[in-house]
Amino acid sequence: MLLVARALALVIVAGWAGEYVADVVLGTWSVTYDLPLQLTDAVSVVSALALWTTRGRLVELCYLWAMTASLQAILTPDLGYSFPSIYYFTYFIYHDGAVVAACLLVFGMRLYLKPGAVRRVYLTSLAWLCIAGLGDVITGGNYMYLRSKPENASLLSVMGPWPWYILETALLIAPALLFLAWGLQALVERYDRARSPDAGRSVVLL
Repeated sequence: MLLVARALALVIVAGWAGEYVADVVLGTWSVTYDLPLQLTDAVSVVSALALWTTRGRLVELCYLWAMTASLQAILTPDLGYSFPSIYYFTYFIYHDGAVVAACLLVFGMRLYLKPGAVRRVYLTSLAWLCIAGLGDVITGGNYMYLRSKPENASLLSVMGPWPWYILETALLIAPALLFLAWGLQALVERYDRARSPDAGRSVVLL
């Protein structure tokens, strides 16, 4: 199973890094759009590290970020390219890869979340939000959609105008989705432990 996890880690890194390589080769790379400041960048790196090391803190970040942000990005992709563009492939490789990684680590390898996971991931998300915000101020970019909503339809499309959709996401939507993702793995762990009392790790919310 670890061999499969590490192979997937390499696939995710290839997809994520390949997008930046394509930007450089095609001459489209820009500090305004292509610095690794999107949450997707953090998810891709964390997912690869979690798959390679199976460390608890990395697993919880991978699982909760992938099952919320990455899953939403797959369902409503903000992608200006279609098949067979290289960006079409890289986008879905690292987004789909993160979700597969989360499921493999938690449901396949039974690396269930430790106490305080929701709180830690939420605070880490806010910290990354601040980093992206600083990047937006310096570069004039729109990392993490802090200046405007994505051009294509997404969950943000049904929220209020700027800056209210940022507050709604940070204070309501993000916590709710994190709790839902945590609840799913908690149910699976409870079933798993009922079937095999020695399997899995104990999980306590907050």
